[in-house]
Amino acid sequence: MSSVAISHGYLPAGKYIINHDIMNCTAEGVAGNYLYSGRALGVSEPSDIIQLHPALKPLWQDIVAHYQRIGLPHTEYVIWDLNLKHLGSHIGFQPSVFYFGPNECGYWGDHAWLETVEYINSKNNFIALAEKLGVDVPMTLCFNNVTDIGSEVISEITFPCYLKAAVSVSGVGIYHCADKIEFRAALSQFPDDTPVQIQEEVNTETFLNLQYRVLGNDVVRLAASEQILDKFTHQGNRYPASLEPWVAVDKMAQWLVEHGMKGIFAFDVAITQTDRGLRFPVIECNPRFNGATYPTIVAQKLDIPEWTAMNFSTRHRSLANIDLSDIEFDKRTGEGAIVINWGTVLEGKLVILMAGSRPYQDALEVELAARL
Repeated sequence: MSSVAISHGYLPAGKYIINHDIMNCTAEGVAGNYLYSGRALGVSEPSDIIQLHPALKPLWQDIVAHYQRIGLPHTEYVIWDLNLKHLGSHIGFQPSVFYFGPNECGYWGDHAWLETVEYINSKNNFIALAEKLGVDVPMTLCFNNVTDIGSEVISEITFPCYLKAAVSVSGVGIYHCADKIEFRAALSQFPDDTPVQIQEEVNTETFLNLQYRVLGNDVVRLAASEQILDKFTHQGNRYPASLEPWVAVDKMAQWLVEHGMKGIFAFDVAITQTDRGLRFPVIECNPRFNGATYPTIVAQKLDIPEWTAMNFSTRHRSLANIDLSDIEFDKRTGEGAIVINWGTVLEGKLVILMAGSRPYQDALEVELAARL
């Protein structure tokens, strides 16, 4: 890899039309998913254009006031419409999207980018590429459809294990199976033609998120953070990570860029202890922005060296009713709270970055929970 320096800031110099709606690539039925476009505001620059869901309009003045008080620059040029037609209709602006899929490609025709994203988004393709490149992954059996998994295969499975849909989001289509009974029950949840994989359980409580950014024809390391998980559902991230095993995924990151990857992407990597020392099995690749990206970039823009970003529930349905006085981020101290995913307050949910030392973060988490 020709460049492995840590990258800071957002995208390469230029102007961007930012549409981070997730509805084309998310699990159905999750409350508030249509409001996620708002979390991209903090990663934008004043020269950008951002597309936001019109339901966020009543919250605009409050989030702008919050970002002004903490000194976070962002665009104020808003299109209150998420139609993808805007991606290619603003001369001089490049697209920034959450996930570059077929719909996005239809308005910004980069087929190499699309093909690479679609390829690596399949967990089965990811395993095949990892084996080709010599990337350490958990022991995994891949199947083109669930009907290929018969009694003979099941009899040879080591439990506990995971049964996973080859393409899944937000933990949907992933089942932890303690025995054959649970495995057969999980198998029955999939249509017969669903590609799936059986993967060994990685015995660890430490999972990392290793993010990369594409700059021209090169790739640079963006940030390594530790994941906060509820089983296998992402709840937040903590930075800095205890370890940064970039060598585990550098080779695959380079391959992706050589085949057309653009923007930001990340890998989930486990840390396990073995008789021969630490092992860093790579679980999957997220060929897109992910939950860790937004607090990562905001923290870099504000020079925050230590932070945790977490999901919070709130009884409030308006930013105006949330009191952050005396706990809002202060550049002079480098401590305090920053609202990252703000539009979801309409559904009683927020993602908040807590900046400062770990003891300060712990105290701030308790205070936030009381105020929210």
